[in-house]
Amino acid sequence: MNTILIGIAGGTGSGKTTLANRLVDSFGSDEVSILRHDNYYKRHDEIGYEERTKLNYDHPDAFDTELLCGHICALKAGKSVPMPVYDYSAHNRSDATIPVSPAPVIVLEGIMIFADIKLCGLMDIKVFVDTDADVRILRRIIRDVKERGRSLDSVIEQYLTTVKPMHEQFVEPSKRRADIIIPEGGNNPVALDMLIQRVKKHLNGE
Repeated sequence: MNTILIGIAGGTGSGKTTLANRLVDSFGSDEVSILRHDNYYKRHDEIGYEERTKLNYDHPDAFDTELLCGHICALKAGKSVPMPVYDYSAHNRSDATIPVSPAPVIVLEGIMIFADIKLCGLMDIKVFVDTDADVRILRRIIRDVKERGRSLDSVIEQYLTTVKPMHEQFVEPSKRRADIIIPEGGNNPVALDMLIQRVKKHLNGE
């Protein structure tokens, strides 16, 4: 199978997940599969809940990127993989997995995916979603409080202590590795249409 990997990166709340989902939803599951870097947070059964809440989840070392690279290579070789599931309420990887089937197009989305050179080397198209910082933090607050059961104080503290400095140290510089920079992500219909047309060309063998 001739598979291409499209990486979609960007800061927290930038709209990269929305862009990735809309791209995937434009095609069938037999044509496009999706991997999410957030699902590949390392497992930490060796420490308790309180210690896990204090870990820096916005550093490249927080991710099991080696496992992710292995799964990408397996998908490109035509094999299905068990994508891990991360439990945000427990701050740990759960025992569940999500089966991901090989497809002509694989979409990988995540904050830190351009920060790892090996992972970047597996990508055929690298897209960075660029969104204003104040918009991103507001989106993150709404998501973490409403969807992940976090307190407002904990979200703000995490943003100031790790999210913002790690964005400046790793995410923003990784933008230089992008082939395409898209303002506003999923809210940019012109950019989404360009990606859709590129995927259609690949599916048609062009």
